[in-house]
Amino acid sequence: MSELTHPTSQASSEGLLEPSTDSTSSYNIHQWSEGYAKINERGHVAILPTRENDKAIDLMELVEEGKKRGLRAPLLIRFQDLLRDRVRRLNESFESSIQEAGYRNVYRGVFPIKVNQLHEVVEEIVDAGKQYHFGLEAGSKPEMMAALSVHDDPESLIIGNGYKDFELIRAALLGVKLGKKVILVVEKLEELHQILAIGKTMGVMPLIGARVRLLSKGAGKWATSGGENAKFGLDTAELVEMSDILHAAGIPEALKMLHYHVGSQVPDISTINRATCEATRFYAKLFQMGHSLEYLDVGGGLAIDYDGSRTSFDSSANYSVHEYTRALVYNIIEVCDAEKVPHPILVSESGRYIAAPHSVLIVEAFGAIEKDHASATLSAAPSDHKIVSEMLEVRNTLSKKRRQEHLHEAQQIRDQGQSMFELGLLDLRSKAKIDALYWEIATQVVELYQGVTYIPEEVKELEISLADQLICNFSVFQSLIDHWALGQLFPIMPIHRLNEKATCSATLVDITCDSDGKIAKFIDFQDVRPTLPLHELKANEPYYLGFFLTGAYQDIMGDLHNLFGRVHEMHVFLDEDEDDGYYIEEVIPGTSVGSVLTHTQWDTKAMVRRIKTQLDTAIKSDQLKPNEGMRLLSEYERTLASYTYLNFS
Repeated sequence: MSELTHPTSQASSEGLLEPSTDSTSSYNIHQWSEGYAKINERGHVAILPTRENDKAIDLMELVEEGKKRGLRAPLLIRFQDLLRDRVRRLNESFESSIQEAGYRNVYRGVFPIKVNQLHEVVEEIVDAGKQYHFGLEAGSKPEMMAALSVHDDPESLIIGNGYKDFELIRAALLGVKLGKKVILVVEKLEELHQILAIGKTMGVMPLIGARVRLLSKGAGKWATSGGENAKFGLDTAELVEMSDILHAAGIPEALKMLHYHVGSQVPDISTINRATCEATRFYAKLFQMGHSLEYLDVGGGLAIDYDGSRTSFDSSANYSVHEYTRALVYNIIEVCDAEKVPHPILVSESGRYIAAPHSVLIVEAFGAIEKDHASATLSAAPSDHKIVSEMLEVRNTLSKKRRQEHLHEAQQIRDQGQSMFELGLLDLRSKAKIDALYWEIATQVVELYQGVTYIPEEVKELEISLADQLICNFSVFQSLIDHWALGQLFPIMPIHRLNEKATCSATLVDITCDSDGKIAKFIDFQDVRPTLPLHELKANEPYYLGFFLTGAYQDIMGDLHNLFGRVHEMHVFLDEDEDDGYYIEEVIPGTSVGSVLTHTQWDTKAMVRRIKTQLDTAIKSDQLKPNEGMRLLSEYERTLASYTYLNFS
C-alpha cells in the first residue's frame, strides 16, 4: 500500500489540528453547508438540522448506531427536521419579501415530487408546509396519484405539469370535484381540447394553467430545460390561440395560472431577474385579454450553492434565498403596476432548495490504488537491462536545481523502456523497476516544487497523476448519478479524523466494474480541484467519507448498474427529551441481492432449485459430500438475502 495505507501510521502531536482551522478551509464546510454542518471538538462532522449549535448530531455516532442495528455503509442518513427547516425558511423568506415590498398578494409554493418521490420525504414536506398552505407539483400519472392521496389542504395547490393522457386528466379533475385546487398546466394545445372535453363529461370546470416558453433561459448544465427551444410549453402564437379557444368556449375564467421554467439550478440572479420580468409581462397581457388569472408560477431554478463560492459557477449560486425572493417580488410588482393589473398569487417549485441538504450519504473507503511502489533499497541486478541503472542514476542525483531536467531524463528513459518492452527487448522485472523508479522520481520532483510561485504545467499534471485512487464501497451510478451524467459537483469530505492533518490527496473510485465509476472533480473555493485532501488509511480501522447535499434527485434517478441496489437508510428526528437530543425514527434496510435480481426478472426460487440440482449431481458423482453440499446451498441462499454492497464485518 502507499502512504494512504500505512498500517502503523499514527497522528503525531504536531499533526493534530483544531477542527476549525485546516479542515474547515480544506473542505469549505462553513460556506456550502449554510450552517447545517460543522466540525465538532472531536474532529467529527456534526449536522445541525435547525442550524442551532446546541442541537448538533455527530455523524460518527449515527454510523456506530447503524452498525449496532445491522446497517453498514453505504448508509444514507436523512434529517427530517432539516427538511422541515428548509420549508420554513423558504416560506418565511417569501413572506418577508412580500411584506417589505408591499406586495398585494400571497405566496403559495409547491414541492415538485420528481425531486424526491420517496413517501417519507413528501409526507414530511406536506406536514411541514401545512401552516403555509404549501402544495405539490406532479409531472406524471404516478406522481399525480400520490399527490391526490396525500394532499388534504383546500387552500394549497396541486400543479400538474408534463404531458398528459386521458387517465391523468380525469384523476386531476377528480381532485377538483373533491374540492382540491388542482391546476392542469397545458404544455401543448392538444391537451387543452382534451381537458375541456373531459371536464365537460365530468361536469367540472377545469382549473387551467399555461406554460409559456420564454426567450430568457438559464445557464449551466440545465440551461436547455428553458428558453424558446424547451421541451415543454407554448409560444406566443399558441398562447393567443389558447385564449381564443377559451373565449370561444365561454370560459375565459378557466385560465387560472401562467407558468414558466427558466431552468434547474440557475446560478446567476440576473437570469432570474430577466425571466421574471418577461414572464410577468405575459401574465399581464393575458389578464388584459379577459382571463381572470390568479397565479404566476415561476417554476424551479432556485439554486443550491454546492461549492460555497457564491458565484455564477454551475455548481454554485451568486445569491441567497432572500435575494431570490426579493428579486421575484420586486420585479413582479414593477411590471404589474406598470400594466395596471393585480399582483398574482406567487408560486414557486423550489424542490432542490428544500430537499438537497436533508440527506448525507456515508461510504467507507477500504483500499487504495497507488502509483509509487519504489523504495530507497531498490537496486539494479546483474540480470537487469542497463537502462535500469540509468534510471537509478537519475533518482540518486536528483536535485532541486536540476529538477525539471531530471524529470525529462526520467521520462525519456521510461519511454525508451516502453518501446523496448513492446518489441520484446526488455524483460518484465526490468520494466517493473523502471516504472517504479519513474513514479518515485516524479513524486520527488513534485515535492521539490512545493512552495514555488510558478509551477510548470507538466508538473501540475504529474501531481494529479500521482494521486492515489481511494476505493469506496458504493456505486456512483446508484447514489451520485448527477455527478456521472452531468459532472455535478457535491461536497465530499471525511466525517471524522478532522483534527488530524490531511497528508495526501486522492480521487475516489467505486466498486462497480465501469471505469466511469469514479469521482475526480471536487469542489474548491476558487476552482474545481482534481483531487481530495484525505488522511492515511489505518489498518483495521474504517475510514468514512460523507457525500453531502444529495437529497435532490439522487435518491430516485440512480440505476442498477452491476445490480447494486438502494443503500441502507436511517431517518433521524430531534427530540429534546432524548439523552442524545435525537432519536432514530425509522431504519430501512438496503436492497438485498435477491431483490435486485427479482427486479431484473430473475426468479430466485428457480435459481436456488438449479443450484440444488447441480449440487445433487456433484454429490452423486462423489465430487462433494452431502453435508458439504447442503452447507454450500445454505450459503448460496444466505447470499441472496444479503446486502448488495461489500461486507467487511
